Amino acid sequence: MEYYRVVLVDDEEEIRKGISRTIQWEDLGFQLVGEAENGIEALEKCEQLQPDVVLTDIKMPFLDGLALCKRLRTLLPAAKYVIFSGFDDFEYARQAVGVHASEYILKPIGASELRQVLADLKGQLDQQRGERRDVELLRARYEESLPILRELFYVRLLDGCIPAVQVSERVQRYEIDLPQGLWAAVLIHVDGTEQPSDAPQRNELILLSVKDFFQEQFALQGGTARSILYNDTVALLITLSQEGRVYALLEELGRVRSLAYSYLGFVLTIGVGRCYAGAETLHTSAVQARSALDYRVLNGTGRVIYIGDMEPDTTARLSFDEEDERALTAAVKLGDEQRVTGLVQTVITRIREGDYPLSQCRFFFLELVASLIKLARSEDVPPEEVFGANFSGSVQLSDFNSPEELGEWFRARCLLLQTLLGRRRSDSAWRTIEQAKDYITGNYGDSALSIDALCGHLHLSPSYFSTLFKRETGMSFTTYVTSVRMEAAANLLRQTDEKTYLIAERTGYLDPNYFSYVFRRHFGLSPSKFRAGNHPE
Repeated sequence: MEYYRVVLVDDEEEIRKGISRTIQWEDLGFQLVGEAENGIEALEKCEQLQPDVVLTDIKMPFLDGLALCKRLRTLLPAAKYVIFSGFDDFEYARQAVGVHASEYILKPIGASELRQVLADLKGQLDQQRGERRDVELLRARYEESLPILRELFYVRLLDGCIPAVQVSERVQRYEIDLPQGLWAAVLIHVDGTEQPSDAPQRNELILLSVKDFFQEQFALQGGTARSILYNDTVALLITLSQEGRVYALLEELGRVRSLAYSYLGFVLTIGVGRCYAGAETLHTSAVQARSALDYRVLNGTGRVIYIGDMEPDTTARLSFDEEDERALTAAVKLGDEQRVTGLVQTVITRIREGDYPLSQCRFFFLELVASLIKLARSEDVPPEEVFGANFSGSVQLSDFNSPEELGEWFRARCLLLQTLLGRRRSDSAWRTIEQAKDYITGNYGDSALSIDALCGHLHLSPSYFSTLFKRETGMSFTTYVTSVRMEAAANLLRQTDEKTYLIAERTGYLDPNYFSYVFRRHFGLSPSKFRAGNHPE
């Protein structure tokens, strides 16, 4: 049985222990996964544990229950919030409604009352998931949606099958309201639907539920979204009022992705292409979004991947068949030696068994080499590093004695480029993290230091940076900043006679009490005792 996760927050340890012991959590369908003694600690634990229900006192140090719920609404939009208070006051109840609290309970808390509240919450949570998983209802709703011609119009836009001069005429013919602004394509992949045991009909219904869910939940100021089924994904056709809204778009996509997991239980990976002017550019953005999805092989599933974070802007395309070029790019950039070998074998088989005229084989080979050169240059790899110091760009089919010899030569070039790209990715990630560390070192004294400010400085999306930083350093951004601040505070305590509240301000803490709390949690003793020399060597 899958239990709903609960985090309990109260600054009185006896109350926490009493609730923890009194409630038979699993009998009610819940699991108590964490406890916190103040709002700041609760915020950190909820970010880590992702609870379905938060039980919190209203009066706590550092961050009270109302402020905690307000901040958690962005982090956990699908969670339920129950607020405890020892004050029978209408104003507190009104504020609890303002932060969308599910229940407001007066202290002392009765076990029977809390059990009833939890039972009601379980009913609400079950209903939410049950409604969203009713794929038969979603099928009926979809059949009553837009006419098929409109759906085909959007699909053909993504496929690049509608000439730019015909877009306006078809919009009028189908009576489509096509917003003005910048356009971007977003492709949503439902992870875990590739198993052979999954019936095609079931996969289609899952995609339908995701399509309708994004159409209902997506809300971005200065932007619109239209969702359609597109091959093996759900596609969003995004319009933005201005180019600077791209990272706001990524944040909103991450929010709806989190909601989809909470409500539907689906793990989604989302690929995002770049923004361009005019709906006729959607095909270019869609190709980039598909490439972004391919990066889930390296970056893992269940995240939003923006092509601008992963690759430089290379919008030019060769005349080489697009599907072949994409397969070659994916094999070299994202695959392993076995995948490259399989691709080369497929190419050689096409040359050998296709019974083509020699002239066509020559052009095919030249396009193949050109694609590899293009890939190298797009990643800032000099072609000479791949093809040799004396490479002039001229390679002929007649230079080889057999298809096997040609295939082995091309395979070696692909594997060499794969190795070079791997080194550059590692170097690039290291440089990014070092830049981030330098920024934190120079700004840890600023109380407003945040991941958003750092990502604005580095020109990266927060979701991508968070994953990269955790992977490269082994700790989160917040944990690293706290560590830097604590080391700086420790040095000031050792080397100066400054008051503790001044040291707190110099290390980015406006509240001296919270500074002391963090310091004690980090070093195991108070700042005054640390200064007195009681800390371990």
